[in-house]
Amino acid sequence: MRVPVTQPITADHVEIAKERLIRARETHLDSLVDKLREPRVRRVMEVVLAGGETVLSPFADDLLYVRDLGLIAQDSPARVANPIYREIIPRVLTDTMLDLVSGFPSPHSFVRRDGRFDVTALLTRFAEFWRNNEEILTAPEPYRESTPHLTLMGYLDRAVNGDGVVDREYGVGRGWVDLLLRWFYPGPDGARAVQREAFELKTRRPGDADPVPGGLSQLDAYLDRLGLPTGYLVVFDQRPGAAEDVDEPLTNATSPAGRSVTVARI
Repeated sequence: MRVPVTQPITADHVEIAKERLIRARETHLDSLVDKLREPRVRRVMEVVLAGGETVLSPFADDLLYVRDLGLIAQDSPARVANPIYREIIPRVLTDTMLDLVSGFPSPHSFVRRDGRFDVTALLTRFAEFWRNNEEILTAPEPYRESTPHLTLMGYLDRAVNGDGVVDREYGVGRGWVDLLLRWFYPGPDGARAVQREAFELKTRRPGDADPVPGGLSQLDAYLDRLGLPTGYLVVFDQRPGAAEDVDEPLTNATSPAGRSVTVARI
């Protein structure tokens, strides 16, 4: 990057360096990602990436193996080992999968005139995209349990196209995935401003109760930690025929803490 030795290293420099590492796909990162297609690795990582509530104890040997590879942390709970892997693993898993479908928006197509990112427009467009492509995306995908979440992450990555950052957290054993979108844009005074938007991702499968009440409580906790007044709860409804019952994918709800939250049923 050739940062002058007289210039202090800033958080922006670190973000740029991280993106360059990820985009360059250094050899050691590629060799780790290749392991993701091994069945014993997939059994563990699929649960981790979906924030699944599946008990990992039957896969104790697999868990130890994945820890030895350095893909997940050495202590409990099972989680992706570090922030770089949290970003590169979903990107690699979605790159090939998303190349099979069309309908992606052009980069920055959700930018408002004031430079801020239009999250509502993105979720509305994504709901249509998912309905049109769900069968193609899930049919051949070995990470079927986490495909909905991975697809939304990939969609966001392509929409921000390097002018924003999508931070990922996986609540293993608690059935959720948290995303924080940090979008950088010129503020009124011309200085760089940061827009932060929080997402809670949930999945509803056949036989599951409605995850919205619990999701709103979990989103409250996430927003408290981030210091944000509102957020988005995204529910992927995997029950047969569920999408046909949704007239409007985006609705408003009030969280237990009294926040106004946008709920997207996809």
